[in-house]
Amino acid sequence: MMGCQTTVCPDAARVAGSSHGADTVAIIVAGGLGVRFGDPQGKQFVQLCGRPLLAWSLIAFDGAPSVGHIVVVCAEDRRFEVDEIASELALVTPISLARAGEVRQESVASGLAVMPRGCTYVAVHDAARPLIETDTIERAIAVLRIDKTLGGSLVSTRVTDTLKLVEDGMVVATPDRSFYWAAQTPQTFRTRVLLDAYASARAEGFVGTDDASLVERAGALVRCVEPSSPNFKVTFPEDIALAEAVLRMRAGTGEALV
Repeated sequence: MMGCQTTVCPDAARVAGSSHGADTVAIIVAGGLGVRFGDPQGKQFVQLCGRPLLAWSLIAFDGAPSVGHIVVVCAEDRRFEVDEIASELALVTPISLARAGEVRQESVASGLAVMPRGCTYVAVHDAARPLIETDTIERAIAVLRIDKTLGGSLVSTRVTDTLKLVEDGMVVATPDRSFYWAAQTPQTFRTRVLLDAYASARAEGFVGTDDASLVERAGALVRCVEPSSPNFKVTFPEDIALAEAVLRMRAGTGEALV
């Protein structure tokens, strides 16, 4: 991801949330099967510190002043569970549900189809990243408000490991890691930019690895924003213990956060 720069914006939450209002729709993708996780109920519904994993993302976006609506993309047969989770959390932000597709790109397109009209920005987030914080969400939106040349912002972290280019198991090169960042979510975009990128990808049969790849392909600029604290993806069962440790550390307690 060449050309990514970290953004320093200490007053981002105030910039994003106070004078501009709730002009962002959050699309939380929670339709994955979680095959690598190995739990038949789906990792987005497993318990994390006393709440379903999905609940933590809902709490973070519900607390973001810039977010005026949340769309949860889930399997048709899990709609009741999502409704139940949202009801128990007593969220302030209105929520809509969209049907998950066969692949992630179809799921996001489904979310875009049901979101309310008139929103300036769209923040797409994977429910498998339950550690996202409201501060990071607001900073990701704020950079778009500040820099009108940007089409999107990408929560991501600098790569710290040495990278190797490998062919058939053999190392052929060691690239300069200073050019590489690991993409996370949320990925936030100007609404029209994202809609146009999805329309172009659909027309040409292009499938990207994330939403930013579609926007980059359409020629828009995407800036990297580092998260305030760990925002890793829950992929394997052992990741739950790590996520619980982070949540308890944030709360300053060893007790379950219920």
